[in-house]
Amino acid sequence: MSEIQSLHHLKGSTLVKTRDDIRNIAIIAHVDHGKTTLVNEMLKQSDTLPEHMTIGDRALDSNAIEKERGITILSKNTAVKYGDTTINIVDTPGHADFGGEVERIMKMVDGVLLVVDAFEGTMPQTRFVLKKALEQHLTPIVVINKIDRPGARPEEVVDEVLELFIELGADEDQLEFPIVYASAINGTSSYDSDPAKQEHTMKPLFDTIVKTIPAPADTADEPLQFQVSMLDYNDYVGRIGIGRVFRGSIAVGDNVTVMKLDGTNKNFRVTKLFGFFGLKRVEIKSAKSGDLIAVSGMDDIYVGETVASASQPEALPILRIDPPTLQMMFMQNNSPFAGREGDKVTARKLEDRLKSQLQTDVSLRVDDTDQAGAWMVSGRGELHLSILIEEMRREGFELQLGRPEVIYREVDGQLSEPFEEVVIDTPEQYTGTIIDAMAQRKGEMKNMENEGNGQTRLTFLAPSRGLIGYSTEFMSSTGGYGIMNHTFEKYLPVIRNWTPGRTTGALVSINAGQATTYSLQSIEERGQLFIDAGTEVYEGMIVGENSRENDIAVNATKGKNLTNTRAAGKDHAAAIKTPRKMSLENSLEFLNEDELCEVTPQSVRLRKKILNTNERQKFDKRKKMPKD
Repeated sequence: MSEIQSLHHLKGSTLVKTRDDIRNIAIIAHVDHGKTTLVNEMLKQSDTLPEHMTIGDRALDSNAIEKERGITILSKNTAVKYGDTTINIVDTPGHADFGGEVERIMKMVDGVLLVVDAFEGTMPQTRFVLKKALEQHLTPIVVINKIDRPGARPEEVVDEVLELFIELGADEDQLEFPIVYASAINGTSSYDSDPAKQEHTMKPLFDTIVKTIPAPADTADEPLQFQVSMLDYNDYVGRIGIGRVFRGSIAVGDNVTVMKLDGTNKNFRVTKLFGFFGLKRVEIKSAKSGDLIAVSGMDDIYVGETVASASQPEALPILRIDPPTLQMMFMQNNSPFAGREGDKVTARKLEDRLKSQLQTDVSLRVDDTDQAGAWMVSGRGELHLSILIEEMRREGFELQLGRPEVIYREVDGQLSEPFEEVVIDTPEQYTGTIIDAMAQRKGEMKNMENEGNGQTRLTFLAPSRGLIGYSTEFMSSTGGYGIMNHTFEKYLPVIRNWTPGRTTGALVSINAGQATTYSLQSIEERGQLFIDAGTEVYEGMIVGENSRENDIAVNATKGKNLTNTRAAGKDHAAAIKTPRKMSLENSLEFLNEDELCEVTPQSVRLRKKILNTNERQKFDKRKKMPKD
């Protein structure tokens, strides 16, 4: 790069001054390909942290659920210092349920680090996040990670990445992407695909970023344009808008105009500005074009809105937010065990918590219903909603949940439903079982590839409602060796005369008390138990799954009549099979239309909507009666 080019870049035929002290990049990847670990290592090996400071693994995943699940849920901003250059990095979620975050982040940066596992290669979310980056004409750098992993095939993976770039319509400049090979977990990298040539340094990566990623334009002397891409919330300063200064400059105390999504303008005074450095958000006095910052002082600012100069307000193009595809009823807990474990059980507290989530989660929707103490909550998928539920139970909430349902839309005059691309990697002996199961769920097979080593990759297009509840069956049918990933693809006309769901019935308790070994022994002959002896149950609570399609009312608390010492000894020696442990996700997948999932800080229980056995049976009979 010439000396003149280092100071300016061409914009049309005009030379534009640039800020060579800054690079803005997003780090994108499929789930578990190592991008958060890579950012961790960049923090350690840059000139950012004090020498005596040590950081743990996955430092950016500060949320407890993120650490437990090993996934990034929310986008995180950090900045590292490399020589005279500040590299602003946004670590994005890899799961498709949080794809709305990825798309907005692309507007904030000038380039991307695409991290790809040297063994797994390109995966569904690799395609998803890369497509978003290429559409924004961002400059890519490819990092082939886990180069030391057994079975790594870096050369083949590079070919896969190139094919994906071509398939997604990358331009000539984007196809000339530089490649860095790395083992983020070991803190090594190199320009060579040979694992033996890895060196304990991230210098090749830092040098490639500074050399390849365009520096932002320096337009500090022009009217302000700052756009909000993410939201945060703080009890002391209220809502915080995070985004990029695209033009001009902004300082604490400035009077600026927020150009709202509805076309109105609102004036406000900037009370606080924050920049990002290392793992901290630090207060700053001013910022200018190219900086990634957070702004407070606007109570009702929203993603996509432009903060502009009060004297010359000019809006940036509105950011598109992916609408929800899945909805679920959230209800106040009214089971016989309500209030035993949680301290937040009232409808008012539940409503306040759901409304507060809207302050930061722009992909979520909360609608009132005609049922007291119940709200319809809509999100981007099962994971999106289950993360919210898990956070709430850890905060001390008790609630009940209805069956997840897809959201239908009118498209070109036709009622349509969401479809997803499903990519399954499985040992080849399970392919027949999977193909049959996907066919029953109306999945259409698009591709089947032999991956070698006895592995097969299957690609399907399937309706989202057919996939609800499939993951548990999938893990069982592949003996835990299968890997399934699915990404929203598009809306297509609704498949008529088809109702997916559980084909088995439930084992439902007819009374309250502690479950006994004696009772459970006889019940388990009917199907699979969900509870152990000693578990407290209530009438209408689901204690297991029937092996047939009908529900069965069972007595789980019956004790054996003891007539002599010998009989008592026999009862103590009795044993039951290990019950199936139902996680939150398993429970949500299990639900039928007439059932609810009760979630408390310590427990996840399944129950019938109508708890009383006689009332439920009467209701079921009326439902089956032919209508006039």
